[in-house]
Amino acid sequence: MYVLYTCLLLAVVLAYAPVFVLRRLLSERDATGLLQRLGYRSPRLPPEPRCWIHAVSVGEVMAALPLIDALRRRWPYLHPVVSTVTPTGAKVARERLGPEVTHFYFPLDFPGPVHRVLAGVRPRFFIAMETELWPNFLRALRARGVPAMIANGRISDRSFRRYRLVRPFMHRILDGITVFGMQSAEDARRIISLGAPPERVIVTGNLKTDVPPSEAGGDALWRRLLGLTGEELVWVAGSTHRGEEELLLEGFDGLKRRHPSLVLVIAPRHPERVPEVERLIRARGHASVRRTALPRDRNRNAIIVLDTVGELAQLYQLAEVVFVGGSLVPAGGHNMLEPALRRKPVVFGPHTTNFRDGTELLMKAGAARVVRDGRDLANILDQLLRDPGLRASMGEAAFEAVAGRQGALRHTLELIERFLSPAAFAAGSGAE
Repeated sequence: MYVLYTCLLLAVVLAYAPVFVLRRLLSERDATGLLQRLGYRSPRLPPEPRCWIHAVSVGEVMAALPLIDALRRRWPYLHPVVSTVTPTGAKVARERLGPEVTHFYFPLDFPGPVHRVLAGVRPRFFIAMETELWPNFLRALRARGVPAMIANGRISDRSFRRYRLVRPFMHRILDGITVFGMQSAEDARRIISLGAPPERVIVTGNLKTDVPPSEAGGDALWRRLLGLTGEELVWVAGSTHRGEEELLLEGFDGLKRRHPSLVLVIAPRHPERVPEVERLIRARGHASVRRTALPRDRNRNAIIVLDTVGELAQLYQLAEVVFVGGSLVPAGGHNMLEPALRRKPVVFGPHTTNFRDGTELLMKAGAARVVRDGRDLANILDQLLRDPGLRASMGEAAFEAVAGRQGALRHTLELIERFLSPAAFAAGSGAE
């Protein structure tokens, strides 16, 4: 099965290679990421013992930040190293973690790159955020006796359907993982049905509920950065996808007439879509300004387009209301807990299968509204913008609901201590 998997992966990589090369030429990126994915050009590593945390992209990196900080404080002799797959994830990891934590790109899941990277990193244990399952890599960890953990694990509807097609192979892969820390009971049920040993599966909750709220005074700082006076009504549309911006702009036209001070901030899920979003804005007769051009080029009627990575959660604190994207189109939705932790009423579409637990939590608390289309969105936003009391009560309900679920970080650390045994490395840390 492993040979067949490797051959299929090779076919996929070869088919994608021309697209990859073209994108690399157009973006003029250096070759470091590619070489690291092939197992070459290793970064300068910290002293041993090391623990390896893998976070695919921005969302996983943000969820991993409090965990990495807690690991460093609880076991200071352990040196975390962090891998990502996407360039945006790499950027956020480097900016948020600084030079104290080494970052590199995760190797392609072929035996050669995997063995080269593991021989260099020599981790004492490995943690994958949100169910990253790479068969050759996990097999190599097991052969080296390196314990592996899934932290903040979840299984989306789409992934579950795909994994069930190869359940016998999944059973072999999952048997090599030491412990599974899953976000919800449904995620735990799914991973067990795919072959994970039930005694190793524990529901820890969602690490994203343990992200600390914004620092005091942060809202005033962000208003200055965006050139806002504080008298505006701010609507933040976060993590939007193609097909959603048109609906948002259609609703904005009517809302702007009823609420002249309204400012719309659009944050495309994929930063490379910023030029496309700007064209859509201009086509509807509006001005736009990129976040990086502010406050210098501030036009009070311009729609702000977030062209940076890792700032969206902080920008939520400026909003009167937040729309979370990937939900008006069938993309599964995105993290609605971040605005909830900042006491904001949350609006999203019907497609939230990737965050089913968070959706149910906020809806049950009366902290969110589900909209079916652009017209429904405009009506709900109009109601919220007209009623400060309703916004405040929904925002407080959102915060209370999410705060009541906190504790995932503590549970995850307990699993690390119990199953990965970092305390056992202390004796050898002095010699290394």
